[in-house]
Amino acid sequence: MPKVMVTFPEGKHKVVTLSYDDGKLADRRLVSLFNEYGLKGTFHLNSGLSECGIDDRIPLDEIAKLYDNHEVSAHTVTHPTIARSPKEQLIEEIIDDRKALEDAVGYPVRGMSYPNGSYNQMIKGLLPHLGIEYARTVHSTGTFAMPDDFLEWNPTCHHKHNLEKIAKEFIQLHKQQYLYMLYVWGHSYEFDQDQNWDVIESFCQLVGGRDDIWYATNIEIVDYLKAFRNLKFSANSQFVYNPNSASVWLNVDNKIYEIKGGEQVNLVDQ
Repeated sequence: MPKVMVTFPEGKHKVVTLSYDDGKLADRRLVSLFNEYGLKGTFHLNSGLSECGIDDRIPLDEIAKLYDNHEVSAHTVTHPTIARSPKEQLIEEIIDDRKALEDAVGYPVRGMSYPNGSYNQMIKGLLPHLGIEYARTVHSTGTFAMPDDFLEWNPTCHHKHNLEKIAKEFIQLHKQQYLYMLYVWGHSYEFDQDQNWDVIESFCQLVGGRDDIWYATNIEIVDYLKAFRNLKFSANSQFVYNPNSASVWLNVDNKIYEIKGGEQVNLVDQ
């Protein structure tokens, strides 16, 4: 039986994803940096605050253009502490946020970050029924492990916490028997408050443009791993059928295979 392992696209084994909350005006500068260095971000927005122009928020009519090539994700309409809210309110906060953001960007909004880092098991159980497939916490792990539970997705670090040291450690990883993820989160306005835009620009320079890294949004990672789990392998793993529309890449006995959507591929030499 061949030894089969999933890889990231093109056989890569490392992924970088960035996650920023609240949708304030400093996102304009942050998105520009990501675009310059080829990084991908997921931006979690409060549609009700954006609609009212409260507290220097990106207006709803600017969202589609600004975050093009990135991901817009939910953060509730008004940013309440949802673990303290009745379920009727949190349902409305999430669904109405999705509706407004989807009207703005024109695609399904399928993820979120927990406002104020607030969640519990009841909320996690409700999210799939509200069309939410992942939710980011504020609990940094300091590690590069892939998430075990996408509805309790713990990031690697906040950008204030040893970002350069962690990034340097990440780019030196080479053991391809593992998948590694560097997940950075924060708020763009913090760079204005702390007067340290050099921190994130240095990070982008350090990790951007590398051939061994996949740069992805949160939902792209979720979709890719779900596509892998949806592959149909023969009982002896000698061939595989991909019922998905998108390709999935596999390492089979140290040889990289692209399994294109709708194709069946032999994984052993005939």
